Amino acid sequence: MSHRHSLNPRTLTVTLTLAVLCCAFAAVAQTPPAPPPGQGPGQGLGQRPTGKIAADLGITEQQFIACFGNVRPGPNHAPDSATQRANKARLLPCLQQANPSITNASLDTVMDRYRPEGPMPRR
Repeated sequence: MSHRHSLNPRTLTVTLTLAVLCCAFAAVAQTPPAPPPGQGPGQGLGQRPTGKIAADLGITEQQFIACFGNVRPGPNHAPDSATQRANKARLLPCLQQANPSITNASLDTVMDRYRPEGPMPRR
C-alpha cells in the first residue's frame, strides 16, 4: 500500500519561500564585509590612469590594481618615510611576479609620471 502525501498550495508556497530566504541569507552571511574606506583593493589610486601605468610597467591593468590593493596610502597622499618603505615592500614584489624586469627605480619613474600631486618626495 502506498501513501501519497500531498501538500496544499499554501503550504508549498510557504515552504518554497522559506527555502529561498534561507539560501539568500546563507549567501549574504558568507559575503565578506566591505573594507573601510581607503583600505580596499585599488584604494589610493585616485584619478591615476591605471591602464597607462600598467602598460608602462609591462603588466595588465588587473595585475596592477591587484598589487596596489596591498598599499596603504598616507593621509593626503603624503605618507611618511616608514609608510613609503612598507608600501614599496608590498607593491614591488607583487609587481615583479607579473614582470620581473620592474625595478624600484622604474616603478618610481612610472608612478611619479602619473601621480596627480606630482612626484613623491624621496625621504
